[in-house]
Amino acid sequence: MDTYTLTIAASVLLFVAIGNYSGRKVHSVEDYYVAGRRAPTLLILGTLVASVFSTAIFLGEAGFTYEGQLGPYLLLPGIAVTGYIYGALFFGTFLRRSRAPTVADYFGHRFDSRRVQQAAGATIVLGLGGYLLVVTQGAALLLSDLTALSYPAAVLVAWASYTLFTLYGGSRGVIITDTLMFLLFTGATVLFVFFLVDDFGGVPRAVEALARQDDKPDLAAWHGVIGEGTPWPTAIDFFIWFLIIDFSWSMVYAVSPWQSSRHLMARDEHVVLRASIYACFAVIFMQYLIYGAGGLINLANPAIEPAETVMLWAAQHLVPEFLGALLLAGIVAAALSSASTFLSLVGFSVSNDLGARDQIAGLGTTRLVMCAVALVVLGLSLFVPANIFWIMIFIGTVFASSWGPVAFMSVWSKRITARAATWGLVVGLLANVVPAAFDYAGLIALPSYADPALLGVAASFLAIVVVSRRGSPGAREVAYRERLHETPAVDRDWRKTRVTLLAPALLVVYGACMPVLLLRFYVLPYQRGSGSLGAAGGINWSEAEPWFAFGPALLFIPLGTLAAVVIRRRYAPSVPI
Repeated sequence: MDTYTLTIAASVLLFVAIGNYSGRKVHSVEDYYVAGRRAPTLLILGTLVASVFSTAIFLGEAGFTYEGQLGPYLLLPGIAVTGYIYGALFFGTFLRRSRAPTVADYFGHRFDSRRVQQAAGATIVLGLGGYLLVVTQGAALLLSDLTALSYPAAVLVAWASYTLFTLYGGSRGVIITDTLMFLLFTGATVLFVFFLVDDFGGVPRAVEALARQDDKPDLAAWHGVIGEGTPWPTAIDFFIWFLIIDFSWSMVYAVSPWQSSRHLMARDEHVVLRASIYACFAVIFMQYLIYGAGGLINLANPAIEPAETVMLWAAQHLVPEFLGALLLAGIVAAALSSASTFLSLVGFSVSNDLGARDQIAGLGTTRLVMCAVALVVLGLSLFVPANIFWIMIFIGTVFASSWGPVAFMSVWSKRITARAATWGLVVGLLANVVPAAFDYAGLIALPSYADPALLGVAASFLAIVVVSRRGSPGAREVAYRERLHETPAVDRDWRKTRVTLLAPALLVVYGACMPVLLLRFYVLPYQRGSGSLGAAGGINWSEAEPWFAFGPALLFIPLGTLAAVVIRRRYAPSVPI
């Protein structure tokens, strides 16, 4: 066994051992489903980030920036991560108040309808089941490429790696191993990027060199590589596409089951808010590292094929062997962390949300159902050809369309009915998947402004409004919603609130500081390399790049201020700051 195989094997065995050990403390269904609702900020933060990071980011998106989109992914503001913040403020905290075992169960009780719960559960099984298959196959392909394992053997190893502790430890095992995996892939990425940047002479020199290279013109420009041979004829087309994709993913971070379900495990609502805002920082930080690394690798080799393997190539060729092995172990951990989350959610929905009975299955029955689901996934992973089409159809934007309007209106609308919620879930799903399938098959060509995710959100909202006009909520629905708006007395604690207010304050600080850093370490070196500096070697303000550097200020200063106001009014309304 070489260093890469040994490091990956050791990390996987450690996660399996810790996950199974944590399962020894699972004594009830509540422990299994929601970790006893005692998780602190670090564990919720770790599982929020780990469950959204997978090979899609380390391989797919790193390859995307490597191919030509470095500039926009570093310069344009992180609209997607804002979903963590408004999701926690206006949905996540209310979801936790419901004390439901699953998010679909929350919908069922909020609308006093088993049909709504079943519809939400079906979208989880359909969407996350397909995504779980893709992640399992992706991890297997990764293991078979990095080790001497055959593909079938790699499928079995990947499947067993996350199934063993998920089946036994449930959510408790998942959030503990998620946090450890988060620490591993974050630490490994930091060390990897630090070594890479240092080898290229520092950030300013590296950006300047990227702006000068001829292999991929405009790689570091605000719009990246556009025009012939790309999906975007003009910079405006790319900008519209980018805004829609980021908006869609912000809804994913806000309400998708693999993100919002984490709030059900939090110790209190302050943990929900702190962990969500800190997750926003963690994801931004990791995205800068991964996207930046993907672009920088062009300086060493601009012709890596396929582009999705750039991080793997760099780990094996540009850094010391042990550091490369650590990064590869982190990428495998990112895949397994997502898989464990998806398996737990699919298993919980099959066990709790799809049946006709409105009661939670026992611990033993739930584990048996989880085992059955895992075996089905194993069979499909072995016999269904790996196909990126699954990712395109079942990726998280489906939940932005299907769940987004229903989730927020379940808290904030007095008129939404159970029937409208059901139609919103179904119509949002179909209005996303069907156009995406036709577009992928070449039957239609959707313009940038008609992305399937946007179509799905609009269709879901319209369906809810139209159907709600034909009825009115029942007395139980009205009473349930009113209870959701009663802040628990235990959370009206000024000491907790002061600690929580630190998180939005840091958002404001980030918004104020980031433009300065972007101008100093990206825009100025880029203009120096591209030959577009202003008078006396200063920044040329007639270019677009300097103005996009102010995006974080325009986005996060108001958002941090809003979060601080809401938190203060909700949890300490009578205590002056």
